[in-house]
Amino acid sequence: MPAPREILTVAEMSAADRVAIEAGTPGHVLMERAGTAVAEAAAARFAPCRTLVLAGPGNNGGDAYVAARALKGRGFDVRVQALSAPRTDDAKRAAAGWDGPVEAVTGDFGDAELVVVGLFGAGLDRPLTGEAQRLARASERISERIVAIDLPSGLSGDAARPVGDAAFHAGLTVTFHRRKLAHVLQPGRAFCGDVVVADIGLGPVKTSLAENGPDLWLAKFPWPSQTAHKHARGRLIVVSGEAWRTGAARLAARAALRIGAGLVTLLSPPDALLVNSAHLEAVMLAPFETDQELEEAASAVEAAVIGPAAGVNDATLANVLALARTGAALVLDADALTVFRDDPEELFSVLDRDDVLTPHPGEFERVFPGLLTDAANKVEAAREAARRAGAVVLVKGADTVIAAPDGRAAVNLNGSPWLATAGSGDVLAGLIGGLVAQGMESFEAACAGAWIHAEAALGFGPGLISEDLPGLTPKVLADLHARRA
Repeated sequence: MPAPREILTVAEMSAADRVAIEAGTPGHVLMERAGTAVAEAAAARFAPCRTLVLAGPGNNGGDAYVAARALKGRGFDVRVQALSAPRTDDAKRAAAGWDGPVEAVTGDFGDAELVVVGLFGAGLDRPLTGEAQRLARASERISERIVAIDLPSGLSGDAARPVGDAAFHAGLTVTFHRRKLAHVLQPGRAFCGDVVVADIGLGPVKTSLAENGPDLWLAKFPWPSQTAHKHARGRLIVVSGEAWRTGAARLAARAALRIGAGLVTLLSPPDALLVNSAHLEAVMLAPFETDQELEEAASAVEAAVIGPAAGVNDATLANVLALARTGAALVLDADALTVFRDDPEELFSVLDRDDVLTPHPGEFERVFPGLLTDAANKVEAAREAARRAGAVVLVKGADTVIAAPDGRAAVNLNGSPWLATAGSGDVLAGLIGGLVAQGMESFEAACAGAWIHAEAALGFGPGLISEDLPGLTPKVLADLHARRA
């Protein structure tokens, strides 16, 4: 099975360049490979046409000169505009290889049918100004005709947002070796369009951030053995809300059963038993009235899910603390997080590394106030949250990030807009809980649950509601089972 594909910071990418150069590959050779890869990706999408190539003064601009030459060789009618003369030796060499005129950058795209932008790369630390800023602001209306080199100029590679108030919008971004943070985190990801990762011959760089996908966790997926029975496949409880707040817990319970947990029990307040029993078949039901009764019920299970529609009240707080006194791994979502907004340290004091927190950004802010805005990016916020909590933290969104207390992190790239529907997060909590109950390590379980959740939504598309998701899971699992090593 291929190794997980890493996501690099700007510094890590620079280190990969240095390693390759020190190993004997000159910088101008890497630049030649990069610019040629840009031209190949552009030619695969566009027929020869009027093309404007924008070149900056650094190595990103050097890539642009190489791309211009390669596109001209493929029959494109290429014009080159430069912000200023090249400043690095490799960029000067690349510019010398361009045999056409070089104009000054103007404030419009003219009659160009394709625009290749290589003004500034991922290490940009100052806002775009002048003509570059004007072009960036105008780029959104023609983004499908723009190809960005490495990263849309104006974006910070690490912060994943415009450095100032403008950045180019691209329909296609061609980057090299590995994706950077701005390719996978919002809002930067929205500026990039489709991202192609070109291999230019760089070596590995040590990092603890990866793209979330089966390569990261499939080898550890808890498939049942030939002799498996239901008790061996994991026991999970899900805590139901009151009679008028039961649907969310049922969604989580069904998802846990679909993902393979052998026995799933919905622990329900007595007044909610009849409501839940009218909607469940294979999910078992049991009553509880006090946190002590809940603790006793959870003493013989591997995992517990609490939070979906549990209620933001003293009972939920007491129930979380009761579950934490058992040996069960906890998946805490929604109300089970919000209930600790006045004293997050109380929550952190009872968690361990097997527990998983699954907040959306609003819930994250309640438990980790200010962290999303103060951190360099969402990955660093999730890592710091996991460190503080001593547990796995999954921050939901179009760019879901999963982080472990030891610093490992992954970003989900298959997120689906169809998941923006009530109850989808409850299903995710159940998927993760079901995997943890089967013995999967919590970080890998959270990664797998997030990916399967999104893949199920992508397979359904428009019209998806959360009730559909558990029933869509078997198709995803069947595909994964066929791919296993």
